[in-house]
Amino acid sequence: MSTSDHDRLLIIDFGSQVTQLIARRLRELSVYCEIHPYQNVTDEFLAEFAPKAVIFSGGPDSVTREGSPRPPRSVYGLGVPILGICYGQQVMMQDLGGRVEGGKISGGGGTAEFGRAFVRPEGKLDLLRGWFESEREQVWMSHGDHVAALAPGFEVFGTSPHAPFAITADTARNFYAVQFHPEVHHTPNGAKLYENFVTLAGFGGDWTMGAYREEAIAKIRDQVGSAKVICALSGGVDSSVAAALIHEAVGDQLTCVFVDHGLLRLDEAEEVVGMFRDHMNLPVIHAQEQELFLGALEGVSDPETKRKIIGRLFIDVFQKYADQIAGAQFLAQGTLYPDVIESVSFSGGPSVTIKSHHNVGGLPEKMGLKLVEPLRELFKDEVRALGRELGLPAHFIGRHPFPGPGLAIRCPGEITRAKLEILRKADAVYIDQIRKHGLYDEIWQAFCAILPVRTVGVMGDGRTYDYACALRAVTSVDGMTADYYPFSHDFLGETATRIINEVEGINRVTYDITSKPPGTIEWE
Repeated sequence: MSTSDHDRLLIIDFGSQVTQLIARRLRELSVYCEIHPYQNVTDEFLAEFAPKAVIFSGGPDSVTREGSPRPPRSVYGLGVPILGICYGQQVMMQDLGGRVEGGKISGGGGTAEFGRAFVRPEGKLDLLRGWFESEREQVWMSHGDHVAALAPGFEVFGTSPHAPFAITADTARNFYAVQFHPEVHHTPNGAKLYENFVTLAGFGGDWTMGAYREEAIAKIRDQVGSAKVICALSGGVDSSVAAALIHEAVGDQLTCVFVDHGLLRLDEAEEVVGMFRDHMNLPVIHAQEQELFLGALEGVSDPETKRKIIGRLFIDVFQKYADQIAGAQFLAQGTLYPDVIESVSFSGGPSVTIKSHHNVGGLPEKMGLKLVEPLRELFKDEVRALGRELGLPAHFIGRHPFPGPGLAIRCPGEITRAKLEILRKADAVYIDQIRKHGLYDEIWQAFCAILPVRTVGVMGDGRTYDYACALRAVTSVDGMTADYYPFSHDFLGETATRIINEVEGINRVTYDITSKPPGTIEWE
């Protein structure tokens, strides 16, 4: 079975910053969906895709502007349920004979509205089963324009103080439209609305990781045939799950290359190579290139220069070892669906996120290889679920993200072997503390950074002059935004004491409480 054999829902993207959250909500309901920018959705595309339902996303434009983003008119004649969200509601109204007006920042009904709002019911609607168990529902509004007149056939089923047409529907045609964003967590009951919509559309919830595993294996075998496949194994979750899946499909036709650049965490190389080579019996080349990388980084302080050096050397080293694999015709990568979405983004521009430890950019063309990307239809949480299906250890697939440049960007300033050794030990103590307190799975990412300053301290009766370190821990959904984790002072105090006592070379510990934005998760 291929993805075309599943019931498929089409999300037409009009440029909302949270369109991916719509897809995540639907995937959580075991519904297969794809996001496509509006300009790519043509009559021919609709006929080939054959969606069982369609969702119009939000967007930053105004439907009152000539040339504003619209779907093809044929979408309304497919005979399938349609749900319009925010800008998507306004598109439906304008296209189908209603009227949208520009927003006012303050005033009475029909004004711009941003942030938390409360909607009250107006009649019964199947889309709203499980809603309004109290007299109102909290939602998240973010709109400038507003619907001034409904399209023929539509009725009002929910209102808010500034959005008299907050929930509308043409039940005869199964067209639904809401002014708010049910996909964000600020609309607490939003998942129920999506569940009701896919139920109304007749989805059976056939998108499971067990089914995906079997489909992906069949597709890999069909694509690869008897050829050899090489995989750049970083030890991260994405490349690890991709490698495990491809190995299950083609066995010894796969060879992984694990590039050890000397910037890994404590015992990381042994853990990764041991799991794949010994536990999973998967062919792995352990490319021990620590001296090459650390030698090239000697005396380098600028973070962008560090990244470029590491990226260039990684490609050179990978190619050196890949050239030793006779008959290789395919290169495996752990590309995920968010990367695919970015590469065909609303603006039509290329992806702005290149993960050097996952994506060996330029190599397929340079080496004459074809790509195998078995995870390109999955989100990160689905990759973890697939990893569990494949039998990868829970502690491994639940690991926090680790950057391709490794500890290089957690060591601001010049990198030295001595500083890296101190950093590895401090980081290991910190993560051990988090695990001991049962907090690891609550945190998106946690790490220690060694700072390019030395401070005076007192240990025993003696003076010390050692490095300071910063602890970092954040919560996040996708890494695009993040907030610091609210550790207790007792935890921080206990952790600082352990690091100072157990790690020679550190005499001061700080905790980074910067959110993203304005900061980034990593230090460089």
